[in-house]
Amino acid sequence: MADAPYQNAHWMGIPMKHVSLITLTFQNSALILIMHYSRIMPLVGGHRYLTSTAVSLNEVVKLAACLTVALYDISRTLPQQTTATSLFISLYNAVFTPDHWKLAIPALLYTFGNSLQYIAVSNLDAATFQVTYQLKILTTALFSVTILGRSLSGRKWMALVLLTLGVAIVQLPTADSSRLSPIGDAKSRFYFPRSLDDLRYLGGSAAAHLTKRSATYEGIDEDIGLAHPTMNGAVGLVSVIIACVLSGLAGVYFEKVLKGSTTSLWIRNVQLSFYSLFPAFIIGVLLKDGEEIARDGFFVGYNWVVFTLIGVQAFGGVVVALCVNYADNIAKNFATSISIVISFVASVWFFEFPITASFVIGTSIVMFATYLYSSKERMRPPPIKIADFEKTTIGGLDTPRYEDQVNGSLSASANSMGLSTSRPNSPLRHHSRMASGRAKFPKRDE
Repeated sequence: MADAPYQNAHWMGIPMKHVSLITLTFQNSALILIMHYSRIMPLVGGHRYLTSTAVSLNEVVKLAACLTVALYDISRTLPQQTTATSLFISLYNAVFTPDHWKLAIPALLYTFGNSLQYIAVSNLDAATFQVTYQLKILTTALFSVTILGRSLSGRKWMALVLLTLGVAIVQLPTADSSRLSPIGDAKSRFYFPRSLDDLRYLGGSAAAHLTKRSATYEGIDEDIGLAHPTMNGAVGLVSVIIACVLSGLAGVYFEKVLKGSTTSLWIRNVQLSFYSLFPAFIIGVLLKDGEEIARDGFFVGYNWVVFTLIGVQAFGGVVVALCVNYADNIAKNFATSISIVISFVASVWFFEFPITASFVIGTSIVMFATYLYSSKERMRPPPIKIADFEKTTIGGLDTPRYEDQVNGSLSASANSMGLSTSRPNSPLRHHSRMASGRAKFPKRDE
């Protein structure tokens, strides 16, 4: 939940809660679409950018943004005459606290998860990746139960089961229509030319995909794969599942570090981005792609699309921090559901994503499960114990057992208050006497 001081914040007359949620919605949609296009777009100078460099630059930009906001927050707590040197010293002391090393573990997990996202989005459609990545809700819930010791209600467990079912339906294989096409159809997988003109056309179309180099050199498969990338659904699914596991584990560990700590969220994000630089540069840039970077350069394959991707991805960390301060979990999941719809419509429009019944049904189940998991449950009132009302006391005394005591106490209280009434007394006692008296007279027949 958002804190009370942040709920009344506004920006240009608009509540910050709405601003952060709208920004998060479009940021999630734009990030997945741009990331997917950057992996299938035409080569830039005969090269495609290296994902390790993109992950590293993302952490650098995110660190700069979080440092700026953290520096601003610290400056608000210091006197106006504070010098710049004192301000930076305060920032240094706030970041490098005795427990700052604890953020190294989630930083490592987040970095590996970001690298796997590039692999997943390179092998899955943008809409499919967006829906499948919601499995991080399942992994986060499981790690919350095992690490933080939380207990989930039956409603949340049912939502997690529906979430898994929806993702499984989305991942169902669809029938390839080309397998059923006639052999004379040029789009068929088993097309066989029936005339010399068809054979000449087939040879010309095949030659259009050949490069200027010989087909016998080593690494031709990699070159063809760069120029005409193909998606492997199995690789994409495994990558996104591992990324969800790492994201859930890192999120729960990060929450555990935040508990009982007075350090601000922006300082924690600075520590997280700082420690993310080490695995991004050492493992990704130096060990994984160091040879290619030394040969072709760090920014090989970069264009405005890749730089936009890095900016949008780094901006996402700032937006998530804003949502933590100004919005609640329900609103964030609602924004995620809207971003799924936007990604689906954009994938159909820009990438010719096929609309299938399994995808629509699975996506609907995932969105409903997300809403069900994040919605507030109605709190039932505690059961009323009748035994507590059986021994009621009036003025510290026991409840009168006889009617005389009741009438006496009521009349005494009425007289003391100066009140009177014209109603007659209760006839219960009179009727009880008459009934007992009638029982003593014999019948006339006797």
